Amino acid sequence: MFRGKIEGLGESGQFEVKDGYANLVHRQTVTTADHEVAYSVLLNWLADEVRSVELIAAGHRVVHGGIRFREPVQINTEVMDYLESLIPLAPNHQPGSLQGIAALQRLQPGLVQIACFDTAFHHLRPEVEQHFALPARPGLESVRRYGFHGLSYEYMAKVLPDHLGERADGKIVVAHLGHGASLCAMHQRRSVATTMTFSPLDGIPMATRCGSIDPAVVLYLLHQGMTAESIADLLYFQSGLIGVSELSDDMAVLLEQATAQAEQAIEYFVHYTVRAIGSLAAALQGLDALIFTAGIGEHAASIREAICQRCRWLGIELDQTANRRGLPCISRRGSHVQAWVISTDEELMIAGHTLHVLHEPGN
Repeated sequence: MFRGKIEGLGESGQFEVKDGYANLVHRQTVTTADHEVAYSVLLNWLADEVRSVELIAAGHRVVHGGIRFREPVQINTEVMDYLESLIPLAPNHQPGSLQGIAALQRLQPGLVQIACFDTAFHHLRPEVEQHFALPARPGLESVRRYGFHGLSYEYMAKVLPDHLGERADGKIVVAHLGHGASLCAMHQRRSVATTMTFSPLDGIPMATRCGSIDPAVVLYLLHQGMTAESIADLLYFQSGLIGVSELSDDMAVLLEQATAQAEQAIEYFVHYTVRAIGSLAAALQGLDALIFTAGIGEHAASIREAICQRCRWLGIELDQTANRRGLPCISRRGSHVQAWVISTDEELMIAGHTLHVLHEPGN
């Protein structure tokens, strides 16, 4: 019925709501000191403007479900305790999610809340894709290749038949290229391999994250006197596009610039994305389609072109006109490997999971 967002948590920002036809129905400037204030703004709008709607549950995207949660779950004290224990595995994502859940619990203590996990979609990968080459020692059980962006990939798996028909169950690489970026290899619409592993820091370079890095670099920086906190800040917030370009973490901004550093950042992103596609195609032992999604994947035609041109050896023949026009299929008719642009919808997956859990026997 509605889709909206509150931006600028902790400062002055915007609260926007659009209806099911993408028409703007509400916009206001708000100052949201924290999650609780932001939720209050939303709940007050619902109470004042949408009186015919009863709020029966809230669904949350939670980045990490650990080794325990492989599907959405209703939140209670036990669940919250376990999710808090996972904070060291996703220190820059998990705390915010849990703060939001706790804030809504204070405001609406009787409201059912459902956690939907970004790691869940990847639990069915082959065992060789879920572990590192580490000894099976106590304390290392949680050190594994989890994979992330699962809600986005799950949505892609759901809608692929609408676009690709029978090819949807073939060998597919989905490139979720946004502020955070990863790629996932699918076969029969299940995750086979993915670029993010133990944390959302791994894989290809992102807006502010470095992507894959030799672990010895961290040891070296520790020996050089940097603290764990300063290294984490470097790798999570000062690297990637912003680190290489020293200009912006926004791909759209970099594409408008003509500086050597901006071009270097773009080249770095394209190069390692192409390398990842080759690696995932190897895991699949072939490729039937490449899917672009998320902010960069859906809107940056020049990035899609550069990636597809370098993947011609895989059998992708780009239709440059279709790509520039932003059409769903951007490969030429008869291309051995198809290329598509499909908008993701993680919120729809969360809503569906929330309803499903809500209607399970006993709930």
